[in-house]
Amino acid sequence: SLTGSPVILKILQNWVPRVSHYFDKEHYTYVGHQIVIQESIEHFGAVVWPGALALSQYLESNQEQFNLKDKKVLEIGAGTGLLSIVACILGAHVTATDLPEVLENLSYNISRNTQNLNMHKPEVRKLVWGEGLNEDFPVSTYHYDFILATDVVYHHAALDPLLATMVYFCKPGTVLLWANKFRFSTDYEFLEKVSNIFNTTILAEFPESNVKLLKATVREN
Repeated sequence: SLTGSPVILKILQNWVPRVSHYFDKEHYTYVGHQIVIQESIEHFGAVVWPGALALSQYLESNQEQFNLKDKKVLEIGAGTGLLSIVACILGAHVTATDLPEVLENLSYNISRNTQNLNMHKPEVRKLVWGEGLNEDFPVSTYHYDFILATDVVYHHAALDPLLATMVYFCKPGTVLLWANKFRFSTDYEFLEKVSNIFNTTILAEFPESNVKLLKATVREN
């Protein structure tokens, strides 16, 4: 069930648009750092979606509520890596994950934006939702304080594996922060499934972008 009344926010224009034909480099500023993101038109995961902007902005503005310093953070469906980079700048031990075909651009963006900063070195890993979780991320070794996910729900066939992945990584004490643009009935159906499994709160809504930002935690028995 959903609790709480969300803050209504607007995604701030934290970037300077640059246009080129093939690779787009977008310039953002978060937590006092300029972040340059290379986008690629080949994959869904290679464009910065509004959910990533919304959650990056929210984490920057709510550092007392969600203190990422020295916390273990896993981003699923990291895409271009913007949010993982912001989490790094905020002091987290970040593992950014996505599909194999997205990793090259993801690694490039993360390394170029974090290499000269005094912070925990981020890790980039392959994660196909619902596949090989026990082998690649055994429970005995991996425990995350925060799971981050943005715009992972849209028209695709992997919603059940996505939910299974969220359930797998969310242990007691883990906070899942999920920001998504809500467009289709499938988005709301997924939200309903999440709120049936987890304690779910809508933290913020960005009406102009149709983005909702949710916090979910495991129900204590």
